Amino acid sequence: MATAPRPRTTTRDPEELTRRLTDWLGTRLPGATVRDVSVPESNGMSSETLLFDLDHPQPPLKACALRLAADPKAYTIFPVYDMRRQYETMRLVAEHTGIPVPRVLWLEEDPEPLGAPFFVMERKAGRVPPDVMPYTYEGNWLHSASDAERARLEDATVRIIARLHDRFPVERAGFLELPGDGSPLRRHVAAQRAYYAWVVDGLPRSPLIESAFDRLTELWPQDEGEPVLNWGDARIGNIIYDGFTPEAVLDWEMAALAPREVDLGWTVYLHRFFQDLTVSFGQRGLPDFLRRERIEARYAELTGHTPRAMDFYTLYAALRHAVVMLRVAYRQVHFGEAALPEDPDRLILHHDSLAAMVQGSYWS
Repeated sequence: MATAPRPRTTTRDPEELTRRLTDWLGTRLPGATVRDVSVPESNGMSSETLLFDLDHPQPPLKACALRLAADPKAYTIFPVYDMRRQYETMRLVAEHTGIPVPRVLWLEEDPEPLGAPFFVMERKAGRVPPDVMPYTYEGNWLHSASDAERARLEDATVRIIARLHDRFPVERAGFLELPGDGSPLRRHVAAQRAYYAWVVDGLPRSPLIESAFDRLTELWPQDEGEPVLNWGDARIGNIIYDGFTPEAVLDWEMAALAPREVDLGWTVYLHRFFQDLTVSFGQRGLPDFLRRERIEARYAELTGHTPRAMDFYTLYAALRHAVVMLRVAYRQVHFGEAALPEDPDRLILHHDSLAAMVQGSYWS
C-alpha cells in the first residue's frame, strides 16, 4: 500500500458535501459560508477529514477541519465510529495536559446533515511525516533532515506520549473503558479479537494473525501496571509539526484505557513497519531513528516508569496493525482494486516481520 496508488476510501461527492456543510453551518453560525474545501493528501484510511475556511464576520476560527465518520458504503475499516468519544477525548486532553490538540468547536451526532456524524475543529498549519510514500523514503522532508533535527522531533514526540500518560486524570476517562471482564489489558486484547472476527466474517481467516494471538497468551506480562489514557494511534504520522516541534496531535479514534506500553509498542512498531518496507525496496531508510531502546530509555527518564514486556507489546502492535491491513486489503478486493490470493496472509504487508515476532527472532 505504501508504494501503490491509494485505495478507494469513500463514495461521497466533495461538491455535495460542501453544499450540505454550508447548510448545516448556517444553523450553528448564521450567515457563515464554507470556502476552499479540500481533502488533505494525508487523509486517513478510516474516518474522513475535510479542510475548509470559514467565511463569517466574527468566526470562532477561520481555518477549520472536519472529521467525518467513515462512509458506510465504502467498506469501513472499523465497525463503529463514535464521534462523541473522539470529540470528548480531544477536549479533555487539551484541558488537562497542555498537549497541542486542535480546539474542537462543534459536534454533530445526527447523520442527516452530511450522511454520518462529524465534528469540526481548528486547523493547524505545518507538515506531517507522510505515509505514502513513507517518510523513511528518500526525498521527503523528514528523510532530508539532519540527524540533530530528527533527534529533536523524536524527543518531542516521546515527551508528548509521556505527558499524556502522566498528566491525564484517568478518573475523567470512564467513557474510554472497554467493555468486558478482566484487566484493562485483557479487555483491550479481547476487543482486538472481536475486531479480527468482524474483519474475517465470511472471508478467509489469517493463520498468521491467529498464531500471533496465541503467542500473546504465552508472552503475557506478569505485571500489567496501572492503566493510563492511551492515545491509541501514537505515531509521528498523526502529528503536525512546526519545523520539528509538535503543533497538533491528531487522530484519537483508537484512544482507550490501557497500560502505558500499548502506546509505546505502537510507536516503536509503526516506525519499524515503514523502515522494514523501505529496506525491502532497496533503500536504507532511517535505521537510527525512533529506535526501540532509545524510546524506552527516554520514556523512563521522563516518567520514572521503565517500560516492561516490550516484546509482548511490539508483537501486539504488529498484530493490531495486521488486522487493520487485512481489512484494508479486503476493502481493495471489494472494490476490485486487488485480487484475493490463495494465502490471505500475503495480504498483510508486514507478514514476514510479524511471523518473526511470533517466532521470537525479530528483535535478535
